[in-house]
Amino acid sequence: MDLDLTGKTALITGGSKGIGKAIAAALLAEGISVTLVSRDTTQLEATQAALGTDRVTVLPADLGSDAGRLGMLSTIETPDILINNAGAIRAGRLGEMSMNDIRGDWDLKVFGYIHLCMKMLPRMAERGTGTILNIIGMGGRANRAPYISGSAANAALIAFTQALGVEAQSHGLRVFGINPSPTLTDRMTMFMRHKAQEELGDADRWREVIEPNRFPYGRPAMPEEIGDLSCMLVSPKVGYLNGTVIDVDGGGQWSDT
Repeated sequence: MDLDLTGKTALITGGSKGIGKAIAAALLAEGISVTLVSRDTTQLEATQAALGTDRVTVLPADLGSDAGRLGMLSTIETPDILINNAGAIRAGRLGEMSMNDIRGDWDLKVFGYIHLCMKMLPRMAERGTGTILNIIGMGGRANRAPYISGSAANAALIAFTQALGVEAQSHGLRVFGINPSPTLTDRMTMFMRHKAQEELGDADRWREVIEPNRFPYGRPAMPEEIGDLSCMLVSPKVGYLNGTVIDVDGGGQWSDT
């Protein structure tokens, strides 16, 4: 199916690896030009080379501060598509974290998403077209004490995305989100390699420490699945989708285990 995306532009935060990189690859395959933003210049350049097309622009920026976000926005044209993906909230119970831990994580992910939407939505509205996709996380649905900061952060972003969709609709724009469950990104692989080294004495056996019973279908989600879904959702072919957040967890939230 032709998704009518050829010639469009997309800005992807946290675009140098993991889900962001997978989204970039999917969009590029549909003829979109992408700008990838991340703090890590070296990783950005490696990803740009790996994607293998001149339709990739990279932009190093620290999106964990107002100044960093405003500086980034001052250097770019308004894209057709904004994909907020930067930031990871650390795990831990409330008593295991400091306020600085929580503030630092929220400055990048929660306030980062909100700030970029705040600045980008009027620019898109002035032009009359635009789509915003927030990559959030299942922690906002399945609230757990060992991930209390992430649960609260993601729940806030789910509510924010749904509410902003109402305003977006009045300007002819769309805002929606995706909640990925645990996804086999570089970050998860590194964790599993560490676990395999501790338990099996061999980091290369990391696939053996993935507990099939923990995941629907016996596996975590793949970044490419989130990338392909993102590509479909930003397409005008599903132009009536707005103000909602789609859970991608294989139905795990309804499990009785």
